[in-house]
Amino acid sequence: MRSLLVVLLALLCPAAGAGPLRVFVSVLPQKTFVERVGGPAVDVQVMVQPGASPHTYDPIPRQVAALAEADLYVAVGVRFEDAWMERIRAANPRIRILDTSRGIDLRAMEAPDDDDHGHPGGEASGAGLGEQGQPPSGAGQAPVQGPRDPHLWTSPPLVKQMAAAIRDALAALDPTNGAAYAANYAAFAAELDALDREIRARLAGLSERRFMVFHPAWGYFADTYGLTQVPIEREGKEPGPRALATLIDQARREGIKTIFVQPQFSHKAAAQVAKAIGGEVAMLDPLAPDYIENLRRAAAALAAGSARPRLETQP
Repeated sequence: MRSLLVVLLALLCPAAGAGPLRVFVSVLPQKTFVERVGGPAVDVQVMVQPGASPHTYDPIPRQVAALAEADLYVAVGVRFEDAWMERIRAANPRIRILDTSRGIDLRAMEAPDDDDHGHPGGEASGAGLGEQGQPPSGAGQAPVQGPRDPHLWTSPPLVKQMAAAIRDALAALDPTNGAAYAANYAAFAAELDALDREIRARLAGLSERRFMVFHPAWGYFADTYGLTQVPIEREGKEPGPRALATLIDQARREGIKTIFVQPQFSHKAAAQVAKAIGGEVAMLDPLAPDYIENLRRAAAALAAGSARPRLETQP
């Protein structure tokens, strides 16, 4: 009788590890990170679809239904999570939520007229960094003033930290594959270290370490590599004629030659500034899934921009 009960329970209850862990992430780069650590033991779905903005995204009904069956949600701090995380918990009380921004110094989002470029206490972007220009740990962190910058993944050292948290969360949910998660993480971490060294070498000799961005999504990249991003837009809105003229004057005065734009936002103002300063617009999407190649393109664009001749400011 007892053996029959065991057989019935085995048939009625799904066995642990019978299928891949069902994981949701907020943005495409996170999908890459989870898949690199999880391998075939994870099935990853992305909330913010290509071309959409994580600042204004609303999940579609199909995604909400799938979340009710998910094992893990990997959060990163994008704005739509603030409104939806409690709803996700309510729809699926058993889901584990991993906040990969925990323990990381969060910077504030820059605005065009911010003298301190988004850092509390008057630090410019690229200041207050840890050893070798890496972002410091979260110990003793002061509260961020203003909207926080969620684009942590633009810094390879921070991605390495996030990937370690993903490894631990997957292993806690699926101990059977813990050794595989650890091995996958080690390989991915080594690749991130190599990317970090490559970018540092590529940017070491830059004569100009400031670049413009339409939307300030590259702050952690800038902090990591001793750069400063100068935003063009404010809250997604293009600058008016007066503000545009000020930006052009600033770019000429500071010798800025590279402007990053991404497909989710207008390119008109960036193109006007680039034309006026003899610079170049680099189309770079911080949400691109090909994470490592995308950061290589960012470093290459900055190196190419630094090599362009500087226009003298008008007397």
